[in-house]
Amino acid sequence: MTLPDLPAVVVTSSGYNDENRVTARHTIVEVRRALARLLDEPERGEARRAFERDLEWFDLVEPDAATCELAATIAEQLGTRMLDALHLGAAQRIGGQAVTVLTFDVRQAQAARSLGFPVLGA
Repeated sequence: MTLPDLPAVVVTSSGYNDENRVTARHTIVEVRRALARLLDEPERGEARRAFERDLEWFDLVEPDAATCELAATIAEQLGTRMLDALHLGAAQRIGGQAVTVLTFDVRQAQAARSLGFPVLGA
């Protein structure tokens, strides 16, 4: 999988460590779509199982009405892609600029920075 195909991970202000990993639930959809697009079996199944193991280390932000409203506002203001807007809406929901966004997606990183988030990765 190439780095731009990876979803964002939002981490708390204390930094990226084993205790503060947070991502939005739609990350599951995004990663499984990328795996299906990029890998054939049996590699896809192995990658999916590895992702499911890794996901156990994350707290998940649910895409509820408040998160979706934040995402819609971000998309309107910045013209971001839908999944990027959802990730950034989730980041705003859990703490706004008190969180750091970890992403390897340049466009997502630019949008996050324009919203005042610290960004690691891209």
